[in-house]
Amino acid sequence: MNHIQFKNTSIAYTDTGKGTAIVLLHGFLENQKMWDNYIVPFSKKNRVITIDLLGHGETECLGYVHSMEDNADAVHAVLAELRIRKAIFVGHSMGGYVALAFAELYPENVKGVVLLNSTARADSEERKLNRDRAIRAVKQSYIGFVSLAVANLFSENNRERLAAEIEYTKKEALKTPLQAIVASLEGMKIRNDREVLLHLTNFPKLLVLGEKDPILPFEETKEQIENTEVELVTFPDGHMSYIENQEELTKVLLHFFKKI
Repeated sequence: MNHIQFKNTSIAYTDTGKGTAIVLLHGFLENQKMWDNYIVPFSKKNRVITIDLLGHGETECLGYVHSMEDNADAVHAVLAELRIRKAIFVGHSMGGYVALAFAELYPENVKGVVLLNSTARADSEERKLNRDRAIRAVKQSYIGFVSLAVANLFSENNRERLAAEIEYTKKEALKTPLQAIVASLEGMKIRNDREVLLHLTNFPKLLVLGEKDPILPFEETKEQIENTEVELVTFPDGHMSYIENQEELTKVLLHFFKKI
């Protein structure tokens, strides 16, 4: 694991392989270890960068609100340190929000974007209220909130089959400090709507969705790519495609990278 300093905050990252740079961005309550099964196949022909976003994994908290722009600036600092001018970004859930914030702030550094179980839309008013409820819940019962939050990301029919993977994901999620959880929830709540980027940017884009995603309504999320050139891939499972559909997702992503 490598580290750089960004605004007096230590940012952790890994750098593996050579070729076109692929930047892998994890989601809320995750860290760069979520990509462990993907680094080997991806790094055979590409340079793979994984980054712990603010307050997650080995990266420190920056403040009481971690905006998507703050995260994007931290990612940019890592790429500047590595002298990477252009990269393809793959963002899972919150990582997708960060990838889009990065694309808005640094369009010249983007070669392609994959939104993995993610959306370009801002939070609805109802979702913002749910974020506030989540903040109250995690302050009242940290372990209870994290355990429930992780289990609820998988489709119901996979919860027994993937019991060991769910336990591991919970264990990693419980390494995320309370301050980071609250700061991320606040940051996601205030994020900008970036649906326009799906329509007006020229770089290749891929949206990967789970048909039974418990937190991202499938039909509603799909709507945002109507009349765009965004490629769509769907799986019959939940929000955790990188676990629930690992083999198929690996093939899909390798195919996408190859085309760029």
